Amino acid sequence: MTPNTVPDLRGQMFRGKRLMPDADAREFLSKQKIAHVGTVDGNGFPYVVPLVYIYESGDSLYLHTGAHQGHFLTNVQQNPRICVEVSDIGPLHKGKRFACDSALVYTSVVVFGPARILYHDRDKKAWFLDRLLAKHGDPSWKFEPGYPLINEIILYEQKIEVLTGKQSSGLYH
Repeated sequence: MTPNTVPDLRGQMFRGKRLMPDADAREFLSKQKIAHVGTVDGNGFPYVVPLVYIYESGDSLYLHTGAHQGHFLTNVQQNPRICVEVSDIGPLHKGKRFACDSALVYTSVVVFGPARILYHDRDKKAWFLDRLLAKHGDPSWKFEPGYPLINEIILYEQKIEVLTGKQSSGLYH
């Protein structure tokens, strides 16, 4: 490492025994519902926002926002590198003698990679909305065909460069 080089710590994990196999991490990612998405603004401040997303397989994850010039869109326009985190938190296992011996049960996946803004891709937006309704909606709902308000959303496609999954079974592993 040269003196002015910053190490790339994406995907590095201190507790390697908690690392999930890639296939398990991707399956977990496909099933969760809310992603916490981190961007950085022009002044270097981090911004994290919860967003619904779709991940089915491969190396792309899809997110959306409303079609307005908000904090998220502005940040991605200035710096497309984003970080997505999804997690499921279980119970806290009580430690034996001290509180700090306690252990949390959890699973989490972190995804790093650039986001591409799909402003006008109506077909991909319709695909996303179809998948979103299947994932979050009630199967009994009936709608007229089409998406007349499709221009009211912005779709983002994140290219997955680094994906890691981490899992802890608490004290009973």
